[in-house]
Amino acid sequence: MFHRILVALDNSDLSETVFGEALSLAQATQACLMLLHVLSDAEIGYPQPHTLDTHLEQWQTYQSTGMTRLQVRQAAASQAGVIAEYVQTPGAAPATICRLAQTWGADLIVIGQRELSGIQKFIRGSVSNYVMHYAPCSVLTVHS
Repeated sequence: MFHRILVALDNSDLSETVFGEALSLAQATQACLMLLHVLSDAEIGYPQPHTLDTHLEQWQTYQSTGMTRLQVRQAAASQAGVIAEYVQTPGAAPATICRLAQTWGADLIVIGQRELSGIQKFIRGSVSNYVMHYAPCSVLTVHS
C-alpha cells in the first residue's frame, strides 16, 4: 500500500492528469500527497543578457502561477478527503524530485512523461527517465 505519494507537477496540461491519477490513488489507499513544483528555467526559457528585465517579470509570474496551482490542487485534494501538502522550490527538477522523495519518505512518485523528440531528449534530458532510474521509491509515469 502507498502512504506517502509525491506528485511532481509543472505548468503543462499533462499535470492536471498527473494530479488526477495521484488523487485517485490517494483516495483508494488513504495516502497523503506532497504536491511539488520545481521552478526551473528549462520550463520558461533561459534568460538572454538583453532580456533580463523581461525574464525577471516572467519568472515572478511563473512563481505566482505555480503557487496558485499548488494551492488550488491542495484545496481539491482536501475537498476529496485527502491530506495534501505542497512545496515549490527552485532547482533542477530531476534531482529535486528524487531528493524530496528521499527526505519526505515517499513510497511512490507520480510524474508525467511527455513524448520528446530524440534531439530534445539529448539536449534537455528526460525528467521522468532520470526519476525512474534514481528515485528511492516506486515511480508511476503518466503518459501524455
